[in-house]
Amino acid sequence: MLARANSHRRGSCGNASVCMIHFCFTYERNAVASRITVPETGSPKGKRSSKPTPASGNDAPAPARKERGRPPGRTRSDAARIAIFNATLKLLETQTVQQITIESIAKEAGVGKATIYRWWPSKASVVIDAFVQNHIVHTPLAKGGSCRETLAKHMHLLVEQYSGWPGQLVAQILAEGQADPDVLREFRERFFYGRRAVVREVIDEGRRCGEFRTDIDPENQMDFLYAPIYFRLLFGHAPLDQVFADKLADTMLKLLSPPAGPEIDLEPPAKPGNVG
Repeated sequence: MLARANSHRRGSCGNASVCMIHFCFTYERNAVASRITVPETGSPKGKRSSKPTPASGNDAPAPARKERGRPPGRTRSDAARIAIFNATLKLLETQTVQQITIESIAKEAGVGKATIYRWWPSKASVVIDAFVQNHIVHTPLAKGGSCRETLAKHMHLLVEQYSGWPGQLVAQILAEGQADPDVLREFRERFFYGRRAVVREVIDEGRRCGEFRTDIDPENQMDFLYAPIYFRLLFGHAPLDQVFADKLADTMLKLLSPPAGPEIDLEPPAKPGNVG
């Protein structure tokens, strides 16, 4: 799984989604490694990012013409991508994933449908990339203390995000993915695998430094931490609030801590081979 996630982060930036995800996860991983805090945008929960900067007009200064090495239309392409993301998020504030269309996104963004299809193969891929751009900056996994503190803070931020509009969007994507396997695959490849790889790095560091027990598979440790959040998101049987986040972080991180005595192997025993 990690190899698969890493392959997406190493991919060519010829694709808009790969470019954006490569930037987000590389930025976040560097923050984890250097123990710095990723700056947050300060925008309200569940709201869109800042407006895109308009493309330069004919009054651009003459020295700009000397930049022969830059690919033609690069500035306008970046502005178009931002406009498409903002348009998608704006439409999703009042419509569901099923209701919006490539046509409506193009109209809202002020671009042609061909521009969108040049970078994304489907509506789902546009929606997921727009979600990722908004989500990463609001749920950083930056390390400023222990691994326990890093994960506890991230769980609180994730609960806060998923309690509002972003959570509704994730639920819609997952619901649509049940009828359309391609949507679920897009969500895993564009968001889930990369995000999980970053969490895995924190888990592995905690295991190395003795914060987390090593007798439980790290993949299961990640599931233990985050599965209850998605369970409440999808079933809605109990609120996603800070009281829940406090109890979840405290309980699960205690369970992942090394036992006071000698560690007990909790993994199932290997099946015996055939005896000749």
